Amino acid sequence: MPGTVLLLAASPVGKGCLVDAASVLPVLAAVDPAVLSGAETANVVELADPLDPQAVLTRLRAAATAPGPLTVYLAGQLQLDRRQHLPHLALARTTPSTVRYTAFPWHWVREELRLRPPGTTTVFADLYADTESWQQLAGQPLTAGDGVTLYGHVAPPPPRRTTAVPAYMKSLATILRSGYRPAAEELHQHALARSLGEGGRPGIVLAARARVPVAPDPHADITAAVQAGRHGQAAALAAQWEQAAVRAYGPASEQALHWREVGADLAMFAGDPVRSCRSWLAVAGARLGAGQSPDAPAVEAAVDRAHHQWGLIRDAARARELGVVLADLRRRVPGRREGALEHIRQHLGELGAGAAGVAG
Repeated sequence: MPGTVLLLAASPVGKGCLVDAASVLPVLAAVDPAVLSGAETANVVELADPLDPQAVLTRLRAAATAPGPLTVYLAGQLQLDRRQHLPHLALARTTPSTVRYTAFPWHWVREELRLRPPGTTTVFADLYADTESWQQLAGQPLTAGDGVTLYGHVAPPPPRRTTAVPAYMKSLATILRSGYRPAAEELHQHALARSLGEGGRPGIVLAARARVPVAPDPHADITAAVQAGRHGQAAALAAQWEQAAVRAYGPASEQALHWREVGADLAMFAGDPVRSCRSWLAVAGARLGAGQSPDAPAVEAAVDRAHHQWGLIRDAARARELGVVLADLRRRVPGRREGALEHIRQHLGELGAGAAGVAG
């Protein structure tokens, strides 16, 4: 089965740039795709200095839903948003005051990779952190989720008026250009030693193997059903686990909400935006009803996904019905997407003047 490779290099334009992340892409792109992936064949997607976090999300989501092994090579810099102090991957237009709206939240990486079968996903990351991120990482190290193997290096900010180079990623790419593809952990160790030996800055080493559940843990069966096109079977499995979680922990528990989110994702994979949108709206409402903050990452993610799926609905009546609910929710959860509520109002106006009046 072919693998998928995502090459992502991102850093701000101008004086806020800590690392010339895109400089590593030509070296990585020169590596044979099969060597990058560790599979017999592979599809490669490249993102160089992207502007829009939604564009990055779309590419990551597509890569995460592809069958076969997934390998992500990520170079860039970390910054914290000023409201929630969550780490973000800075993009081309990111400044310290606009992190929340122009950078890519690190927790989106975990969100998009969480449904992949454990042990099939590897992330290599070469990151520089700004001062605030560096201080926080000392007590809160980066993770990519239980089922994901994460290797890499996070360096502190370079000296002022200095732009660093992604030494770890360049070392890794140089090793791979030889055509030799060792196991992920061995590749990581070679790249780390080589980069530090050539003057790379010591920092925080990322080395977290995927935790594969010992018990039969249902996500793998669900993923296999989706990849085989058995969407009804996948949805039925998720519903069974949701019911079990509700009985064991209650309808507002994280366990039950997790399975609702899985069901919403499965509806998306099945090409049913109505069911997916409705499910994400229910998840967001349940989280808010349980007392979670409107700017909590899980709440924002649920509303954003509901919004995305709503935009794919072709049935005008269903779109009007769910659009009114979404507009009401967007007033409470504006999210990071500028003009999100106005977009809903405009689209509702296109669907029918009466609906536009309700949204306004």
